[in-house]
Amino acid sequence: MFISSGNSFARTDEKELLDLLNQGESRAFTEIYNRYWKKLFTLAANKLDNLAEAEELVQDIFTELWNRRGELAITTSLASYLAVAAKYKVIDLLAKKARHRKYQQHAATNQPTADSPTLQWLDCQELKERMYNSVARLPEKCRLVFELSRHKGYSQKQIASRLGISEKTVEAHLGKALRTLRTSLSSFFALLLF
Repeated sequence: MFISSGNSFARTDEKELLDLLNQGESRAFTEIYNRYWKKLFTLAANKLDNLAEAEELVQDIFTELWNRRGELAITTSLASYLAVAAKYKVIDLLAKKARHRKYQQHAATNQPTADSPTLQWLDCQELKERMYNSVARLPEKCRLVFELSRHKGYSQKQIASRLGISEKTVEAHLGKALRTLRTSLSSFFALLLF
């Protein structure tokens, strides 16, 4: 999927490549891949110290780029956009690995109690209830944007079109909703850890 058969886009600038990508031009995608794959792989490999994980992470970035090609609104340079995407994927992967290690350490030192599944179920129910209440307390437009995005799977472009607002406004509402939820649920997660 990512191998170039001819380099007709070698001198095409980023903006033109992005426009062509948004139109579904696979050769533009191949050119983007060829230009940035090695840089992103080097960045990820230096942070992860695992070449296989770095390669998979970079492949994920390019797969997402292709899958979201029609709805991308890149306001910075493409190089910056891809570097930030790599940075966040590295952070997410390192956090996931840290959580896994912490869970393994906890599991190794603590024998489960007889009613551990019941406690887990209760924690899950409490989390759902807190989440529902937090979402319900959001301002109406913010709540509607969040529900369309997270519960119905709408893209920012689709939400903007449906509600008759700009994509920037949708992005602002989602940011506000996520910050609010993060704040309201952080105390709950802190309690779960202890």
